[in-house]
This record gives sequence, structure tokens and C-alpha cells, in this order.
Amino acid sequence: MLKELQDKKQKYLKDAEEFKKNRNEWNSKASSFSKRRDELNKSTKELIDKAQEYRTKRDEFNNQVSENKDRRNELNEKANEVYARVDSLRKKDSVGAGRSLNELRKEIDHLEFKQQTEVLTTEKERALVDKISELKEEFKKKKEQLEQNHELKSFLGDAQGLRDEASEFHKKVKEYADLAQEYHDKMIECFREADKVRAEADAQHKEFVKAQETADEFHKQFLKLQKEIRDFDKVIVGLKKKAKTEKESKDKVEFKKQAEDVFAQFKAGEKLNTEDLLLLQRSGFL
Repeated sequence: MLKELQDKKQKYLKDAEEFKKNRNEWNSKASSFSKRRDELNKSTKELIDKAQEYRTKRDEFNNQVSENKDRRNELNEKANEVYARVDSLRKKDSVGAGRSLNELRKEIDHLEFKQQTEVLTTEKERALVDKISELKEEFKKKKEQLEQNHELKSFLGDAQGLRDEASEFHKKVKEYADLAQEYHDKMIECFREADKVRAEADAQHKEFVKAQETADEFHKQFLKLQKEIRDFDKVIVGLKKKAKTEKESKDKVEFKKQAEDVFAQFKAGEKLNTEDLLLLQRSGFL
């Protein structure tokens, strides 16, 4: 019985060591997944922070676009008012037949805006450019004709000055719009990259959870066997103690019988040696 228990204990010790080894391996894997996940989460945060910086810059440039656009439109409106005044005087004095400079200017502006903002085929782009050139030439000739009148020439000079100033603000509008688009693209790219990195971090977290759960399961098995081993130890110690007690009891009976035999020899007058005398003394016969 004792031998069987000791053999079983040794098997449990071996199995427990294997569970411990597996637990430590999976804990190590979980730690690696956790470390990689944390690194990726840190990278995600850095990318989002960078994207927010790009968003701030984009918004700043968009504000500049809005401010310069307002100023450009304000100057163009003033120029249009002057052209309207020129048109009124032209009609009053019957100077220059046909479309007014104001009408031509508005149509040119409309077509140029279309050219800048719409995606056109090569054929349509060429036709639009030709149309703008044609209108500009018509505008130029009309302007030269009207400038023959000194009063109109003065107004036209004022209108052109306003248009030139508006053109400078338009350049700023385009410049800031390009910058806003550049930073918008950078922001979008950062957010896309952050999404990719976050997805990888989530995958690493899933692997971490699985590894941790596996390690925990091996740890439970290890603890279970540790308890079984302690129970075996208690039983084995009890059996050994019982065996020792039984042996001591048996030895005591044999010792007493041996002493009784020697004492019988002593009473019969037989000669005893030193060991016999010591035996009688220890047993209480002397």
C-alpha cells in the first residue's frame, strides 16, 4: 500500500512539473503578446496625436481660405459695382454696344471657377480654355473701346485696381486651399494607419487573452496536483508512523520475551554474560 502511494506521488510530481513548465511557457507567450500589444497601442496613440496635429493645421489653413475668400469676394463685388456703374454710363451715353463688361467679367469668373474645381475631359478642358480666351479678348476690346471716354476710363481703372487686388487674395485662397488639402490628406493617412495598427493591437490582445487563459488552466491543474501530492504526503506519513509504531510494539514484545528467557536462565543458576546482565537491567528485572 505504501509503495503504491509513493509511486503514485512520484507520477503526480512528474505531471505537476510538466503542468508548471507549460504554465510558464504560456505565461511567457502572454507576456510577449501583451508587450507587443502595448507597443502597438502606443504607436496608435502617437498616430492619432499626429493626425490631430494635422487636423489643427488643416483647420488653420481652411480659416485662412475663408478669410481670404471673403476679402476676395468683397473686392470683386466692389469691382462689379464699378462695372455696373460703367455699364449704366455706357447705356446713358450710348457708348459701346453689346454685352457689358460686368456681364463678361462674371461669365469669365464663372468659367475659370469651373475650370479650377471640376474634373473635365481633355476635350472639354480645351473647349473651356478656348471659351475663356475668347471672352477675355472680347472683354479687352470692350474695355479699350470704353476707355476712349475719359470718365469711363477712370471708372475702369478703379475696377481693374479692385480686380487686381482681388486676384492677389485669390492666389492666397488657392495657396491656403492647397495647404489645407495637403494636411487633410496627411490627417486621413494617419487615421488610416492608426486604424491598421489598432487592428493589429486588438489581434495581439486576443492572442494575449488566449495565452493567459491557457496558462491559467495549466496553473489550475498544477495547483490541483499540488493538493493531491500534499494529501498523499499526509497518508504516507500516517502509514509510516503506523508502521513504525507497530514495529516498535513488536520489538518491545520481542525484547520483553528475550529478557524473560534470560531471567529464567538467571533463576535457574545459569551463568550470564555482560550483555545478558545489561538486558535484564534495561528490562527492569535487576
